[in-house]
Amino acid sequence: MWAPMAAELARDHRVVVPDLRGMGLSSHPAGGYDKKTQAADIRSVLTQLGIDRAAVVGHDIGATVAYAYAARYPDKTDRLVVMDAPVPGIPPWDEIVRSPALWHFSFGGPDAERLVAGRERIYLDRFWNEFAGDPSKIDEATRVHYTAFYAQPGAMHSAFAQFLSIPKDAEDNKVSMTTKLTMPVLAIGAAKAFGANVAIVMRNAADNVTEVVIANSGHWLMDEQPAATIAAVHNFLDRKTTTQSLKLGK
Repeated sequence: MWAPMAAELARDHRVVVPDLRGMGLSSHPAGGYDKKTQAADIRSVLTQLGIDRAAVVGHDIGATVAYAYAARYPDKTDRLVVMDAPVPGIPPWDEIVRSPALWHFSFGGPDAERLVAGRERIYLDRFWNEFAGDPSKIDEATRVHYTAFYAQPGAMHSAFAQFLSIPKDAEDNKVSMTTKLTMPVLAIGAAKAFGANVAIVMRNAADNVTEVVIANSGHWLMDEQPAATIAAVHNFLDRKTTTQSLKLGK
């Protein structure tokens, strides 16, 4: 997902793309999946690399970790990009979380892990098919790639734990939002997914928010509209974004 954006940004930025706790090639600890703890994971990575300050970009679960990072380390965060995800606890969270499509936020535990074991592809296809504007944009190679990771021992436990930690995240974020972020924030929504809600959420947590809605895209922005998404992020990081509301895409 991130490879095309990383390649483009690496032309004039130092780019670090860590796998979050329990995802990809990272280990699968039993706990620590609240986003405040994962923000500390990212801070540790950057410290080990000798990076003091950074712009932070996140999508989906990564967006909630990115917000937690900026809230926990505001003096280390130059800019923040939040892509197509609500942030637990930040209004209108209580309305957003009522959506029947978000049932997976409460799905997990030993029996859920047994239910999905050996059927990871079926479980993941539901996310790609229901949250995409055009499911064909998530091609077979991509689906096979991610299914292999989630079929590894402990991977689905970690995946479920990311969502089951949301009540703790909501409580943490309610405290964090009492002090609004002051760094520039880019809120990117997909027109066929969270759309303008991303900016609505972030304006409740930050003072300087630029809104971008990517046209003709569902939730999987980098699969469905990669060029428009990369352009929005690159322009923002290079301080070329001057308007407060943009709609990009074909």
